[in-house]
Amino acid sequence: MPSTPYTPNAPTVELKEPALKLTIAPLDKGQSPDGAVALLCAGDGFSAEPLFKQLDQRCQGALSRAAILEGFGGWQGTCVRLLAPAEGLATVVLVGAAPKAASGLTAPQAMTQAGAAAARALAGVARPATDDGKPAIQATLLVPASLSSLAAEAAEGAFLASWRFDRYKTGAQQAKVEKNRLHKLTVALADQAALGDVEKSWSAREAAALGTCLARDFVSEPSNVLTPAVYAGRIKALETLGLDVELLDVEKMAELGFGALLGVAQGSVNKPWTVIVRWNGAAAVDEAPVVFVGKGVTFDSGGISIKPSAGMDEMKADMGGSAAVIGTLAALARRKAPVNAIGIVGLVENMPGGEAQRPGDIVKACDGQTIEVLNTDAEGRLVLADLLAYSHKTFQPRLMVDLATLTGAIVVALGTDYAGLFSTSQALSDGLAGAGAAVEEKLWPMPLGAGYARDLESPIADMKNIGTRAGSSCLAAEFLRKFVGNTPWAHLDIAGVAWVGKPTPIGPKGATGFGVRLLDRFVSGLDKLDLKGGQQA
Repeated sequence: MPSTPYTPNAPTVELKEPALKLTIAPLDKGQSPDGAVALLCAGDGFSAEPLFKQLDQRCQGALSRAAILEGFGGWQGTCVRLLAPAEGLATVVLVGAAPKAASGLTAPQAMTQAGAAAARALAGVARPATDDGKPAIQATLLVPASLSSLAAEAAEGAFLASWRFDRYKTGAQQAKVEKNRLHKLTVALADQAALGDVEKSWSAREAAALGTCLARDFVSEPSNVLTPAVYAGRIKALETLGLDVELLDVEKMAELGFGALLGVAQGSVNKPWTVIVRWNGAAAVDEAPVVFVGKGVTFDSGGISIKPSAGMDEMKADMGGSAAVIGTLAALARRKAPVNAIGIVGLVENMPGGEAQRPGDIVKACDGQTIEVLNTDAEGRLVLADLLAYSHKTFQPRLMVDLATLTGAIVVALGTDYAGLFSTSQALSDGLAGAGAAVEEKLWPMPLGAGYARDLESPIADMKNIGTRAGSSCLAAEFLRKFVGNTPWAHLDIAGVAWVGKPTPIGPKGATGFGVRLLDRFVSGLDKLDLKGGQQA
């Protein structure tokens, strides 16, 4: 385990599992649960469902009247709430779950968002028993028989929407947070025969959801807490999931020739670490691994090329790519995915200090290529250069995918709805884009090419780390391409989607955990991926 330097006034809080305890259970015929209840409704025909009729009868027709009054049609994005509509019911919420054509959502995606909406509606009403004698109010999400095949998607949405990062709240503020938190949720199935299939589907989805919450936690941590050493230690602790974790310290990285990564870190008192995480789940031990590479800049001041002060606090999230990689490996281990996978992350802090890298310095990557550093704030590509070159040579992978909050230009180009996708393989690009579309972590294909490479030519080194402002996201990707050899490779620029300034359908504002569910879905479809002959120019 790496030693942890003392950081003045930094609270010490260990990573915890998400607070929501979610259970899948059958609903006995004729049973109507008490407490806080949300009922998923599948479009115009929702009122014909036996579950709705049963609940409406208990409420003496109040549900039907409220639905008519509100014009509720069971469509995703709509809901109707009634408070204390019957004895034993604290609230009943009708939640639309059927996708409208204009939304562009598939039925599974609509169910995920409906589950999230239900969890938000039940939070603050459902509660555990209190010290002053108030009884517990149980939360139940009712799934009618017509929607039972998608119940796991609803559970996933509820789980993800219930995540919060509030571990540094204390006293009265902590009490307020706990009061409004959804602690327990039962997803109750009207179709008892579907229980086995739903539990199996939820088991896989829960692994990805836990991985996403893990990534969100990492990204949300303040930089005075999550230093490279602390981050490396927390990753090491994930060995309890069955992962193998290897830590490379400064001396080992210097021995391997990681000059690009070490150059970024040399201005900080917090020493860098490279962490290699392995999951060996394939039946064939010698099966070539898939490799996921993550940028882990735990704080990015810009270095000597210092950033403007406005918004610099969000640079604690500049390790979002590494968080997605670690969350993905954790998910694969939890669901015991039949694949050999490696995650490698470079954990550094980019600071302006007396020993900091200067504009104009030349560094050498581990494959021997030299880089003229013209802007120390273009540091993420330097970290990735060593990781990609090392992975290509050492692991001889089936494919490599890197994730990084790499450029502000990708945010200008794509906003916060899409991440940029660059790839040397059309098959790999299609596989990633399809996986992202399935889980609503969307990717937009972006170009590579010789014209971008020419802009990176340096008169005194093999390349420079920046080019012109025009097309700078493409230039950054073309820079990375120089270090992947002939390995099929994709680069995901997630700068616009790893941290968002407004709530999403399945989470609050802030860290999103983008990339975990995408990569987990991608790995699930690896057996259909044919990389032969798919190389692009």
